[in-house]
This record gives sequence, structure tokens and C-alpha cells, in this order.
Amino acid sequence: MKIKHLIFLFYLGTVLLGGFGELAAQHENVLTATLDGQNKEIQVQQEFTYKNNSNQTLSTLYFNDWAHAYASKNTGLAKRFDEQFKKSLHLAKKNERGYTTIISAVDSEYRGLHWKRTTGEDIIKIDLNSPLPAGASAKLFLTYTIKLPENKFTPYGYDKRKNSYYLKDWYLTPSYFDGAWHLYSNKNLEDLFTGVTETTVNFVYPKNLNLATNFTVLGNSSISNGQMAQLTADQQKNCEILLSPEKRFMTHVTPQITVITDIEAFKYADVFKGLSINRVTEFIENNLGKYPHRQLLVSQLDYEKNPLYGINQLPSFIRPYEEQFQFEMKFLKTALINILEETLFLDPRKEQWLSDAIANYLMIEYVEEFYPDQKLLGKLSKIWGVRSFNLAKMNFNEQYTFLYMLTARTNLDQPLSTSNDSLIKFNQKIGNKYKAGLGLAYLASYIGKDKVDKSIKTFYKHYKLSQVKTLDFESILKRSTSTDIDWFFKDFVTTDRKIDFKIKKVEKTQDSLKVTIKNKKGTNVPISMFGLKNDTVVSKYWFSGINDIKTVTIPKNGEKRLVLNYDQKIPEFNQRDNWKSLGGFFSGNKKLKFTFFRDSENPYYNQVFYVPILNFNIYDGWTPGMRLYNKTLLERPFVYDFAPSYSFREKAFVGSGRISYRKYLSKSGLYLANYSLGGSTYHFQENSRYSTITPSITFGWRPANLISNKREFLRFRYVNVLRDKAESLGDFETPPDYSIMNVRYTNRNPGIINYVSWFADAQHASDFTKVAFELEYRKLFESNRQFNFRFYAGKFIRNKTTDYADPNYYSFALDRPTDYLFDYGYLGRSEDSGIYSQQIIIAEGGFKSFLPQEYRFANDYLATINTSVNLWKWIEVYSDLGYVKNKGVNGKFVYDSGVRLNLLTDYFELYLPVYSNNGWEVSQPNYGEKIRFIVTVSPKTLIGLFTRKWF
Repeated sequence: MKIKHLIFLFYLGTVLLGGFGELAAQHENVLTATLDGQNKEIQVQQEFTYKNNSNQTLSTLYFNDWAHAYASKNTGLAKRFDEQFKKSLHLAKKNERGYTTIISAVDSEYRGLHWKRTTGEDIIKIDLNSPLPAGASAKLFLTYTIKLPENKFTPYGYDKRKNSYYLKDWYLTPSYFDGAWHLYSNKNLEDLFTGVTETTVNFVYPKNLNLATNFTVLGNSSISNGQMAQLTADQQKNCEILLSPEKRFMTHVTPQITVITDIEAFKYADVFKGLSINRVTEFIENNLGKYPHRQLLVSQLDYEKNPLYGINQLPSFIRPYEEQFQFEMKFLKTALINILEETLFLDPRKEQWLSDAIANYLMIEYVEEFYPDQKLLGKLSKIWGVRSFNLAKMNFNEQYTFLYMLTARTNLDQPLSTSNDSLIKFNQKIGNKYKAGLGLAYLASYIGKDKVDKSIKTFYKHYKLSQVKTLDFESILKRSTSTDIDWFFKDFVTTDRKIDFKIKKVEKTQDSLKVTIKNKKGTNVPISMFGLKNDTVVSKYWFSGINDIKTVTIPKNGEKRLVLNYDQKIPEFNQRDNWKSLGGFFSGNKKLKFTFFRDSENPYYNQVFYVPILNFNIYDGWTPGMRLYNKTLLERPFVYDFAPSYSFREKAFVGSGRISYRKYLSKSGLYLANYSLGGSTYHFQENSRYSTITPSITFGWRPANLISNKREFLRFRYVNVLRDKAESLGDFETPPDYSIMNVRYTNRNPGIINYVSWFADAQHASDFTKVAFELEYRKLFESNRQFNFRFYAGKFIRNKTTDYADPNYYSFALDRPTDYLFDYGYLGRSEDSGIYSQQIIIAEGGFKSFLPQEYRFANDYLATINTSVNLWKWIEVYSDLGYVKNKGVNGKFVYDSGVRLNLLTDYFELYLPVYSNNGWEVSQPNYGEKIRFIVTVSPKTLIGLFTRKWF
């Protein structure tokens, strides 16, 4: 009886507070859900009253069944993981997956309803037995079982190690209809779009678990088979439930709201947590508005889905920030995300940018108000050896521009209005969220902070708990100011056009300055200009309407330097040309600044970075050197990179260098042109040096869908090789110096499940012309067995090298290319015996066994097939088949097979030959000399394994 009384009081209070009008517009949802802790299943009986709030008659309803997104490898979620190189769901066993089994679906007259799965398998279409007129209601009774997934795919489901559960978007909810159905599959984007409901959940769960939820708990009692909690909510989207054996959550009653949280804070006492929570909730209410629900759930699991990216993600034993700051920022970010999700009913897939803008703008404001001196590196910025870096001098809020620019500088930025499921992972998690917050801060700086602050509060006050669009926010902002702000929505929000201005020149008159400003990107947005005297701001101006070049006149006020965007409120593409000195020609020149290791960009210096390096090959031995380069943490168009080294074995200088200029042409299609000039000089035998000079140009293509991994490249290069040889080693068996024109087209689509890559290559020199083709294909099966296939074919169009003393120098190689273009990282490129000759680089023929000399090279044509399949984890079997044809002799079929130990792909691999044209190799003498290995120390490969998941 007590629970019934509470329910009655709850509904009465809701009616008094919200009114009958709003309740009439809501769907009604009553569930009885029983969690089976042994089988990890939830049995659900659901009574759903669908209210047709549209002006159309409906004969079909759609429901979100996001728990079914884990059911197979063909769901929207599985395809999203494939794009992000995550194979866990593809390889999952059935008992690890999540899925929904619909047992029955009937209407109010208990007539069966026809239903079927549609979009992404996690949207259910239900055909009504009778049309539903506008304004009418239909009652559905649904019975189904939810098999919960393990939480190794997403945070949701069950954690078998901790015997805990995290349930969100777990039961059937109505898809949103506004004249058209918005059918969004679960893609792990936190953007369920559902009609707002009045919901009651009678939830039964095991005795040994503690419950936390975003709904109001009307009662919790013990029953024979566990515990039962009655959960209710009005005008909320979905019930979030966390269950764990230990009682992790604390309840904090603040003057503004009741908070339930388990946000972690090491060495930060509970009493101080309470004070920090009071501060944060007061800030949110003062700057956003009053939260309309009874309680707010702020969980560590929610935080981990959207953490504070950056330096604070270092291991826990490294604490760059004070505990109070760290805790408050974690709590603030998670609370803001949850509040906006629970109260602003935007289309979360199409208009997510507005919620992101408000949340990140308020985070920027919080730091400016309470922690204005907080550095990006925190306490690390005070450490000797770190404090001299420009990165250590950056304020905490400067990270927003910095992290957004990571994609802007690589031409991977996307408009804020881009659909959530069309964003690359970095933009969806970081880039676009930060740009959105910066956008409001930019606007506040231009029209006045008070106007933007008031607009946010007005928008939240009038549109919380109701369906809303970004046009509503735009309308409020425009009414708040007489200044034209169309540029914000037309140029900043809906395009990916960059912002970039420069001061072209300054002319002095007796009492004024004529400043010519150039808009380098043509994006029609306002730009700020500051006048500085001894690092003190003495004047500030805003200029707009600069489509190309504009000259403005300002009064003299003792300025010594003019700087555009000095406070960095504008996310500008390039700030290196934003300033002009008024003290003469020489005072305007930027000084050189040498910095150990790579740093962030400092626009007031010409930065040169240096770092010690150590390379090795058997002819030069260990070669220590110093790498000098100008590449900052953000990409820049012009880059130089020189690495002079000293060979102690040869007692000579060696090294390499490259200068390049990268030009991004568009977002899709032909998007890239890269011009470079590279060179190197090392030794290829004792006292024998080679040098290369290679100019090149590369063009790149990509599809309009930036999430796609497909890329195409066309490279032209002219390789010039100069060789000197010790007299004691005799003359060269080929001309010592040569030049080769090389053209290669590459087409790559490197998916984690299906990998396809191929290239067509042509080389032309004075004595030969040859063409080659290579195809690589990899398939990962659900059994976690991977099949690898490679095909290579090469043909000489003309070949005058057969008369050389070494006729095979330019020939196609079956097992070890001669590398006359000096592309490969051989440790001993001239060795034909010993351990260094056993190094293998999979190129050309790709064979692993050393076959007789007459089969190892082809001066006419060569065709090979290389295959492998894994038996268990990193143990694979391989086989190669080929045909070798030399001029004047019959062709020969060749083959080999063996075992591959793929210990660390591309870093350390072993090939153990078993059977080939040589016979049973394992039974032959000196078997150790037949084993081949791959070894590399390239950090670029390792970095690529991480960045491919984000970009």
C-alpha cells in the first residue's frame, strides 16, 4: 500500500507542476522487468500507450530496439566498429552478444500485431491492426527477453569480472515522428532519438546488488527472488540503471538539486567533494538554469564515455592537476552532458552540435571564473626541462583550439551541422565538440558575453522538456543583439571553411595607423585586432566584412605591435602571420628558437626542434646524430626534416633529409598534393657510399564520406642514385650512377574485417622499362581465423641490363629485392650470407625460402601468389607459388611453404620454411640459416595503429 500511495503522490505532483496539457502529449510506458543474474537476461512485459501527436493518421509504428544492436556482424553497430578497426563484436560468441527475443506483440484487444526488423536490425516496425488517427492513442502489450551483452564492446551490458551491470537504452522505445520517422540505429554514439514518455519501471534484480538510476525511486523492497524497485520518470527519454555488489554511489543534496554520483577522486576527502559539487551545481543553475527533474545521476561510467581528453589521461600515478580541479572538471563535464541530454530534446544525431556548444562553452566559462591561471600541463608545467616548452605555457582553455586544429590542419575537420554518424571518431568525440564551444566563446567575445549568457539561459528556460530545434536558439541569439551574426550560422556552423587572416601592411601617419588586413581563406567572419605595448593591451578593435583585403584606420595609442586574435578566442587556422611590429624592419623579424623535442606552435618565433637519434646498419654501424626539423604538434604545410649523423665505423658523416610542401585541395575527390625533395647518404658496403636525390609529387583522392578508409594515391618521383666504391672491392658490375623515373598508383581500403590494397607501378631508365602490379587481400572470419592473399606480377617492356656483369641488379626478385631504389630498411643490403641476409621484406616475389640462384631473379617476367592462414593466435602457415621467366630460358614453377610466427606484425616476425623446391628444408643441414625474419624499429608504424582508430 505504501508504494501505491507514493505513486499517487508522484503523479499528483507532476500534474500540479507540469499541467494536464503536457502530460496529454506524452506517451505512457509501464514495464515490469526481471533481471536473471545467472543467464544475464531481462524478461520484460511492457504496456505502451502511443499517443499520435502528429496531424497524420498512422498505420505503422517504429520502435528502437538498441539492445539488439549486438546481435550480429551486420548491424549498424557492427559496421561502425569495422570502420574504427574494432573487431571484438565481429569475433564475439553468441553468449557474449546482446539481442532481443520478441515473444509476443498484441494490441488492446489482444489481437496479434505483425512486426519485423528494419534499419540496422535494431529498429522494429509494427503494423497496427487499425489506423491510428491524429490525436488518438493506441495501447500495445509487448513481451520480450533481452540478452545482455558483455561490456567489452561498449560500456553497456554486464561486467562478468565485477558482477556489475550498466543498462541504458535497453528496452523498446518509440522512434520519433514529426511527419517523418527518424530511424537511427545504435552506432555507439549516445544519440537515441525517441519520443518523450511518462514511464514506470517495476524492476526486479538479484539480492546482492545495489541500484543507482536517473529515475526517481518510489520504493525498494526485498521479495522472494531478490529485490524490486519501482522507478518513475516524467518527460524523460530512457531509464539508466547501474547495479554493482558494492555501494559506490553517494547522495549529495545541494540547494539546487539532489545529485547521485560515484565520480572518482583520489586523495580528495568526501567533505571537499561535497563542497565542490555545491560549487558546480550552483554554477550550472546560475549559467544554464534550474534542472527540472528530482535528481541527477553523474556516474564514473558516464564520465569514462566522454572523459577530459588530454594530459589528465596519463596513468593514475601521474597527477598533473590538483585534486579539486580534476574532480570539479570531471563532475562538471559529466553533469552538463547528462543535464542537456535529459532536458533538451534536440535531434541528437542531426543537431548534437548545439548541446556540445553549450556544454563546452560553460566548461570554458567555469575555468575562466574559478581557475583563470590553470595551465594545460598543470603541475608538470613547473618542472625543469618541461617549463621551457611553449606547451607548458599554454593555459588550460587553449586546449580547445589546439585539439580542434589537429583535424583542421589535416583537412579532416567537418561542419558542426554534420550528422553525428558521419563524423570521424576524433571529431565526434573531440574536434567538433570543442569547435562548437569555441564558437559560442567567439560569438561572446564579438557581441558581448552577457548577450550570449542571457541567450543560453533564455533558451534553456523556455525549451527544456520540449522538442526543440537549433533554429529556436538562433532566433533567441539574433533577438539579443543588433549586430549581424548571420555569419555564425552560415559560415561557422554549416561549413568547414577555415578562418585565417593576416596583417598585410601598416602605414603610419601623424596620429593614426592604416592597417591592411587580408582574409586568406575568404571566410566572411569578424576578426579582432589588439594593440600591444610592452605586452600590455592598449587597444582592441573588431572588423567585419573583410571578404578579401580591407584597409582600416585606427588612432595611435602608443602601440608597439599589432596582433590579430591575440586572446585566441577565434579558432584560427594559422596564427604565425597575425602580428606586425611598429618598431622598424629588423624588430619585425622573428627570432630563431631551438627547442629540444617537438613542441606546440609559437607564432612569434621561427621554431627549430632537435632530438638525438641513433640508427644502425652493418656498414655504418651505430650512427648517432641530431634530427633538426620544424614540424610542430600541429601539422603545417611546409616542413623540413634533416638528420645528419656520424658513422664511427666508416669515420664519415651520413644521414638523410627532406623538405616538403603539402597542399590540401578539397575535402573529397582530389584532396591532396604533396611536393617534396628528399635525399640520403649511407654506405652499402665497406668504404662504399651511396647517395640519393629524389624530387617527387603525390596526389591523393578520397571519398566524400570521411569515415571511409579508402584512399587513392598517384606518385611521380625521379630517383637519382650516386655510388662510390672502394678500389679494393673492384669495379661496379653495373653503372655506378643512374636515374629512374617511377610512377605508382595505389588504391587502399584497409578495413579490419576486409583489407584490400593494390598498386600499379612503372619504372623507366636509360636501360630498362618495367611494369608491376600487386594485390593484397585479407579476410578476418568470425572464428578469428584470418586468411591473407597476395598476388604480384612484373614484366620488363625493355631490358638492356642483361649484358651487365651483374644482370640481376634491376631484375624482379623472388625472395630478396636488390632495392636499387633504396626504399627498404635493410640492415645489410649487400649481404648474400650470414644473419643479415636472412632479413626479409615482403616485396616483389615475397618468397621466404632461398631457392637456387637461377630461380631467384627474373629479367623477363615474374608472377607469384603468397597466402597464409592462422592456426592459433600468432602461429600461421604460409605457402607461396610462382612462375619465374628469364630471357632465353624456359620458365620455372616455384613454390615454398612453412610456418610464420607473427609475434608483432610489421615489427618482429619469423618465417620457418618447411617444404619448397629445395625439398624438406627442416631436415636439411644448417636449417638456422634458412629462417627469415622481419625486424623494424619504425615508430611511425606503431603510431599508425593508434591514429587509424581516430582519424
